[in-house]
Amino acid sequence: MKILLFGEYNRSHWNLKEGLKHLGHDVIVVGTKDGFKKVDVDIEIRDFFESYFLKKIRSLVLKVFNRDLHAESVKYQIQKHKKNLSGFDIVQFINEAPFDFNRGLQLELIKQLSHWNKNTFLISAGLDYPSVKFAYDKKFRYSILTPYFEKKGTKKDFSPALSYLTEEHITLHRYLFKNIKGVIASDLDYHLPLKNNTKYLGMVPHLIHTDILKFKPLDIKNKIVILHGINKRNYYKKGNDIFEKALEIIKKKYNHKIDILVVKNLPYKTYIQAFENAHILLDQVYAYDQGYNALEAMALGKVVFTGAESEWLDYYNIAEDTIAINALPDANNIASKLEWLILNPEKMIEISKNARAFIEKEHHYIKCSEQYLEKWTSRI
Repeated sequence: MKILLFGEYNRSHWNLKEGLKHLGHDVIVVGTKDGFKKVDVDIEIRDFFESYFLKKIRSLVLKVFNRDLHAESVKYQIQKHKKNLSGFDIVQFINEAPFDFNRGLQLELIKQLSHWNKNTFLISAGLDYPSVKFAYDKKFRYSILTPYFEKKGTKKDFSPALSYLTEEHITLHRYLFKNIKGVIASDLDYHLPLKNNTKYLGMVPHLIHTDILKFKPLDIKNKIVILHGINKRNYYKKGNDIFEKALEIIKKKYNHKIDILVVKNLPYKTYIQAFENAHILLDQVYAYDQGYNALEAMALGKVVFTGAESEWLDYYNIAEDTIAINALPDANNIASKLEWLILNPEKMIEISKNARAFIEKEHHYIKCSEQYLEKWTSRI
């Protein structure tokens, strides 16, 4: 089949492409490079207004003339590639709103791409209406909106998430869910809000390219290295403030036993390199399941503090703190689990091996690609 994967989030579509190619399909990935992460795509939709100066120009033109230069640029780029973006058996969108501009204009582009091709599908792999509404209605015990309810950060920090609850976005969402053949969730944080939706085809876990990410047994002869990766734009949504408090607690007791490495807004390839000497990764707090950074670190054999809630344990039938460490929104709890690992390094080695085995069993990019094919073909 000819398959167009439109948009990118971490490496969700790129790894799916690699799996589908292995299975004999013709696949291209089209989209931005996911901001500072600079991930791979086949056809890049460029944002020419990333610099401070050009952002100001864009903002001024939008305010004075009601014209969005970025939206016009994206529309032009897609039109320019019409021949390369037409005639596919399947188109899958990475998100309900893959671009950072007016939802009405994004809806026009989605309609256009759908018209050029046959069967359209959607991944729920990031912010979207079902997951944000579920969080806003407090149906999760905690969520990325918990810091918003707790008055952390600024209104601007949460505006990207809350934009999915506007009437403009809801119009786009309703069009998509009326016209797509189906939607697939990539982890439990998106599976739970979609469970009763008639278009829901079920969950396919994030795809991890285990051929590229080589397992390296943990070497704990000297100090334990703890890596704290920060995406400044999502500082509160990821619970970075809670991780920092936990690290302050643990430094007071075990500073002689640990090294703490903090990195901010690194491109994907540089971030992967930063994993190299780390034993523990502090990934995110407000999650029930693992996202890409956590899973790739687990594939490398790191001990990861991330979403590993009871729903995740039940879904995969595994025991607590044997594959990943559930990072609760509680600095003392996180510090206590860090202390447990520091005092029991043999547990870290055990968790490291279990994490790699889990990734190979549940997240292998070819096995998961086969699941996508099964779900697509069930609706076409």
